[in-house]
Amino acid sequence: MTDVVQTPCPRCASINRVPRARLSDNARCGRCQAALFDGEVINADSALFERHVGRGDLPVLVDFWAPWCGPCRSMAPAFEAAARTLAPDLRLLKVNTESEQALAGRYAIRSIPTLILFEHGKESARISGALDHTRLTHWVREHTALNRR
Repeated sequence: MTDVVQTPCPRCASINRVPRARLSDNARCGRCQAALFDGEVINADSALFERHVGRGDLPVLVDFWAPWCGPCRSMAPAFEAAARTLAPDLRLLKVNTESEQALAGRYAIRSIPTLILFEHGKESARISGALDHTRLTHWVREHTALNRR
């Protein structure tokens, strides 16, 4: 584990280097001065998805969803609460499968909501179906190094 983490800014997507020990210290983007870890879910298009999954050092949990999906809408508050609970150790992104069909196809999204956990740019775990906050955070901790902290 390195002492410095590369993380894209949730607002401008520029890559920032933050000492791991200072992730919880209200780190700000060097370019736009936005908070790097505000506990908010990031609505990602394919470019922002690639930036966070491919260039960031933090694990990324992606919710593949659609606006017409009832279970997706019912899970949204739990996903937002998980973002507040798990930040700054994990990024949470939402990808709308209606507007990002190529990305959904690339990851073979067959049912929604589907959650995929990425570490070091690679898929490390996947689960389909709506989860409440407790089950969601437990599943993330079970499949990442967060359970060892």
